[in-house]
Amino acid sequence: VAKLCVCDLLVAQCDVNCCCDPDCSAAEFSLFTTCSVPVVTGDSNLCSQKAAVYSLDVEADPPERIFELTDQVNPSVFCIHATNYEQALSFSSPEIPTSENFDQLLEQFGSAAFSAEPHSWNMNPDAQHPSDANETYRYEYGAPVQTVDAFLRLPSPVVSSWCSDVNPAGFLVNQATKCTRSVSVETCGSIPAVSMGFYINSSILAVKFVFQVNITVQSIVVQSLNGTRTLLNGSDVLRLPRILDELCINTVFRVSYHITYTDAGEIIEAAAAFVLGAINKEALSIQQSFEISFTQVDTTPVPLSGNPGYVVGLPIRAGFRPQGYPFPGEMLFAALVLNTNQYNQLTILQSTSSQDCLAAQGARTPVLFGYNMISGCKLRITAATKCQPLTQTLLDVLKGQSFPEYVASFGNSQAQDVLDWVPITHLYTSEERIYNTFQSSCQIPVSLEIEVKWTKYGSLVNPQARIVNVTATISTTTLKQLPSGRERTIPVTSSVVFTDISSPAEPGYKAWPTINVKLPFDFFFPFV
Repeated sequence: VAKLCVCDLLVAQCDVNCCCDPDCSAAEFSLFTTCSVPVVTGDSNLCSQKAAVYSLDVEADPPERIFELTDQVNPSVFCIHATNYEQALSFSSPEIPTSENFDQLLEQFGSAAFSAEPHSWNMNPDAQHPSDANETYRYEYGAPVQTVDAFLRLPSPVVSSWCSDVNPAGFLVNQATKCTRSVSVETCGSIPAVSMGFYINSSILAVKFVFQVNITVQSIVVQSLNGTRTLLNGSDVLRLPRILDELCINTVFRVSYHITYTDAGEIIEAAAAFVLGAINKEALSIQQSFEISFTQVDTTPVPLSGNPGYVVGLPIRAGFRPQGYPFPGEMLFAALVLNTNQYNQLTILQSTSSQDCLAAQGARTPVLFGYNMISGCKLRITAATKCQPLTQTLLDVLKGQSFPEYVASFGNSQAQDVLDWVPITHLYTSEERIYNTFQSSCQIPVSLEIEVKWTKYGSLVNPQARIVNVTATISTTTLKQLPSGRERTIPVTSSVVFTDISSPAEPGYKAWPTINVKLPFDFFFPFV
């Protein structure tokens, strides 16, 4: 409990009136008016445990913080003597049911009640102290990624557009920032933040406080003054800024970190990709870009289109159920398998310069959220054209080889979260079946119209785009039998329309409500 501090919110800074903050000095403690958290304990259900008690001695000159570690006894008859069930101290990832393991999981968990295996219990209460069992060094979501000297920095703008180097990278928090750095040819060699070494010289701690992982250089791209970029073959050489022909070369323009971690919260690999450029004597500043992404080991990263709501211009994520899926659709553990196209996206026909539908077969372009799109091609039909093969060919042109059954309602929807996926509704403008063939005429599909209905979800201050309905409409036309030697050209089109169905605000309701509150008298203490 002496290491626990729930009011320690700022990284490497002293929190006001937080008496357990290890970043606070004696001089800062003397400015405190009270201890916001006077007592820190562990599980209140334990029969006995240690308690950290914090207070202020205001009579001392200057005032001092007092820390005491006491034994606290639970007066309740029903209390926990020792936490000896190790499996209850952490969460394990549940096994997702499949057609292979369903019977085994049903036998294990299908009854009205089930319990852990007997050998998982430790009947020796003195084997481990409760406080020791709860101690963990693994990274948790949002925790600053630590290095041997401080933490992994991801420069970002704070008040203005200028770069601040005190922004820590949070574990599992994908970030992308841009900021402006003051630099000149004369001083570029003395500014650490424009050098590669500033971003890779400090090793990352694999787990908090222990083990080190070196940051390797994944790639180096050199950018010329006119914007041309060249990928260097060797990336193992540290290229430092230097002056050459009145230019400062090897200046860092972009840094992209990629962190690989395990499901236990341990970082096992860290890599950085750089874009280095040159600046001339006229340049007074440069714009730097920084990015960090996290990938779990032995998994394939799936690109997101927002977090959580969709971002305008990013692809709509799509998926489908595999054939012969054994579970009903309403079961919560039914898993969606993502679409087989390269990026798991909803796609439409891509127009080509030849405008030939047969040549365009297989060419697809992703549907971008918020962008109304239209594409098409032309199909030449002769008297020898057969109806049924032509119909199937046109369906492949319009829908592709594997048209998805579902789209993600949010830009970050996961495949296992079935309720986060919206089924695509298919409609036909003709009541007759597409494959209905006559001697003199037949029905062929000539257009695919996709309507995506979305709504603003969440707070009015920061609404998130959420897809609520997707309709795919196939329009058909009647193709009559052509006389021998005659030809006919018909247009085939695909289109996407986005419709905002958000409910308007009530009359007289302010989109930016004001909050009338009174701050505590020492809210900004010790600052004016």
